[in-house]
Parts: sequence; C-alpha cells; structure tokens
Amino acid sequence: MTNSNDMPLAAKPINRAAHRRTDEAWLEQAILREDALILLLKAGEPFVTAEGGLYWFGPEALRVSPGSPRLFLGEDKAGAPIFALDLPPKFDLAGSLIAGAGEFSDFRQAAAGMAAMDANCASTARSLFLWHQSHRYCAKCGGANGVVEAGWKAQCANCGAEHFPRTDPVAIMLAVKDDRALIGRQKFWPPGFMSCLAGFCEPGETIEQAAARELFEEAGILCDPSRAEYVACQPWPFPSSLMMGFILPADNEDITVDSKELESARWVTRAEMRDIIEGKHAELFCPPPTAIAHHIMKVWAFRSD
Repeated sequence: MTNSNDMPLAAKPINRAAHRRTDEAWLEQAILREDALILLLKAGEPFVTAEGGLYWFGPEALRVSPGSPRLFLGEDKAGAPIFALDLPPKFDLAGSLIAGAGEFSDFRQAAAGMAAMDANCASTARSLFLWHQSHRYCAKCGGANGVVEAGWKAQCANCGAEHFPRTDPVAIMLAVKDDRALIGRQKFWPPGFMSCLAGFCEPGETIEQAAARELFEEAGILCDPSRAEYVACQPWPFPSSLMMGFILPADNEDITVDSKELESARWVTRAEMRDIIEGKHAELFCPPPTAIAHHIMKVWAFRSD
C-alpha cells in the first residue's frame, strides 16, 4: 500500500523541535555543538559528496561563508541539532574552504542519491530558503522583512506584520477508463517523457474538484470529483508545493488538448503502463521514483480493478 510517509522527500522526517525556534540562546549554542549537523545549499542546489549523497558538515561549516542565512531544521533521533546554510549565488566553490570536498548539484538529480532523511532535510531547507528570497519585502506596507524564529517566519521591521512560509496545494492525477489511463506531456519535456496531469488548487474548491477541473481544462476529460481516489501526497520544493495524488474514473474518452498546457495526451493500457514504469516501453518513459507521479502510475498499473 502506498503511504505518504514513505514518499521520497517526505520519508523519515526529523523532529522539527518547533519549541526551539524562538530560543535564540539555545540556537546559538546548538549550532556550535560537536554533534551539530549542517547542510549547505546555493541557489536551491544542495552540496553533495563525490558519490552523490548529501554532505553533512559540523560547526566548521560556519567558516565556509560567514554571515550566510541559516535555518534550524530540527533534531535527529539522537537529539543532534540540524541546520542549513544558504550560500550566496556568487559563492566561489573553487576558491573556498570546501573546494574538492564535493559539488553543488541540481536538486532533482541529487535527491535521487540521498538517504531518505537527508532528502527530507534538503527539500525542507530548499523550500524555506526560496520562500525567503521571494518574500524580502512586506506585502502589507512594503518594508523590509527580517528572518525570525530560526527561519520559519518573516517579520516586517517597519509595521511588524508576520509572514509565514506558504505551501501551494497541487492536484496530480491519473484519469482511468476501463483498462486504460491518461498520460500527457509538456512541449519542453524530453522526447518520449510522459506523466500524470497536474494543476494548482484554486480558491473556493476542494483538491478533488481541482483534479477534475484540470483534467477537463487540459485534456477535455470529464470526471466526477466525488469519485476521486486519494493515493498519497508529497512535498515538492519547486518551489514549495504539496502534491496530492489521485486516480479518477473518466466519463468520456475523447481527448481535447489545451495546447497552452500540454503538447499531447494519450490513453495507454495497463500493460503499456507497466512497461513504461519498468523502462521497457519502446517509445515512452515516465518520472523517476523520486516523483509522486511515478507512484500514482505504479499503483494503478500493478493492481487489478
């Protein structure tokens, strides 16, 4: 059975220890502890080892780029504090203290080689740092925002307004009819790459209604949201979404593609979907296991309705 707690980027989360976020004295001491764990990011890219895993530093990380924004992520099972540092986009790795130790890597690529807890920590840090970068100014008065509560809140220095990190709900879904499922592709994807359809939830609608609406808007497929089957959800730090996966029975078969959203869409049989997932299809391939789309497709492909 697919479970959100086992989903890549969400599996084996740490104790967020939210009660520590307002304790400045504790935080200043914790990041200097010998057992402190610190990860580095630059422009959303994590610093990884030559083997591809997340590179964990101790307090020495503070000397790599003094003054870089920091985030308290929480504590591991042994109680060790976990932090993340956001290095400047122009940080010169070649001339730094960590030259030769590893490299900054594209998050999608790097996440596939990380341990479950590491991927969760890096994903959380990426979302928060990107949110702060896009929320430097107060939406109420235009004043400069300051980072407070160990990175989990922004507060305006002028009017005092508090701003909290947002998470955007996204429906990602597979329409199915009889022994076939609908998959589609965007024009900038690699040739042969196809996936589930997806779209953001709008104000005033449920996530199931969003799934049905997006299927009709993008592909002309009618579905009853009351028949939507929930599969699982996954935090997705691009920049800060919560992907909610569904399977919906379709009421029609004729596809009408919205060319602004999709390049193409097609029905595939269950046997074809299995080949796609296993990398055996002669023409098509799908997202890797790090993406929830892979798991939604797999749930349907390997069961008998």
